[in-house]
Amino acid sequence: MNSRPQTIQIFLPSGDPRGIRIAEITTRIVQAIDVPRSRIAEFLDMRESERLSVYILVGEADDGSGKLAYIGQTGDLRKRLVAHNNEKDFWQRAFIISTRTESLTQTHALFLENLLIQEARNAGRYRIDNCNGGSKPHVPAPLAADCFEIFDTGRTLVASLGLPIFERLGNPETTREAGEILFCRRANTSASGYYTDEGLVVLRGSIGKADVSRGFQNHSFARLREELLQQKKISVRDGVLTFDEDLLFTSPSGASAVVCGSACNGWLDWKNEHGVTLHELKRRQDADVTPATYQMAA
Repeated sequence: MNSRPQTIQIFLPSGDPRGIRIAEITTRIVQAIDVPRSRIAEFLDMRESERLSVYILVGEADDGSGKLAYIGQTGDLRKRLVAHNNEKDFWQRAFIISTRTESLTQTHALFLENLLIQEARNAGRYRIDNCNGGSKPHVPAPLAADCFEIFDTGRTLVASLGLPIFERLGNPETTREAGEILFCRRANTSASGYYTDEGLVVLRGSIGKADVSRGFQNHSFARLREELLQQKKISVRDGVLTFDEDLLFTSPSGASAVVCGSACNGWLDWKNEHGVTLHELKRRQDADVTPATYQMAA
């Protein structure tokens, strides 16, 4: 995602922040629209539903295997959303990417559909429900450049609306080079990860305890651990718990609890290579920046 400062405008057609939301960067033509499934009829009455668009349906998989998404494109968005509303159970929100100038062509849409599917799969945050990668058309270089620009704007807008489906969890190699890799090392554990804006990422290959402590069995993090086992994101092999993919936890304590099989204080469990805790690295460091410090800096 582009890291330069940007201004995004979000319009609420009904005035309800929980309803339909339309996001745009005011100097560009691309729009992203967040439509709750309960507001489909309301959206179908809007002019925006008439545009040729690419779209993303998101929700939880019915089998409990985690987040699921379906990506498509259509010149008849109204008909397609009605069909998905009748035929697909899992989704709760639809995110539509289109242009205010209605300048997308079918070729744009086919290229973007393929690009969105591949980028979402590469990011790995959602399981993608599409049977294939879409039909990628052969396009001239100028049209491909337009599509990549539309995608860059669209991914920024949908992430701002709460759907970071195209954002990778981070680059562990870059993090390692910066000396920001953290470790959770207790008896029978050897886990590594790094702290991000969204929480703590435990890296693939990390090792945890296969068994959980007796008092932990009814804990919410124990239920999370069981869900991850069912989703095959972690597994027990040869008497140890293994992380089979990079996993994002919204709290450091959730990450260490799953690793250790017991209630933990992740702010103290996760440490850098020098033994400095995450609490010292982040919370105490931030607390040292007092208003007086800001005044002196000003």
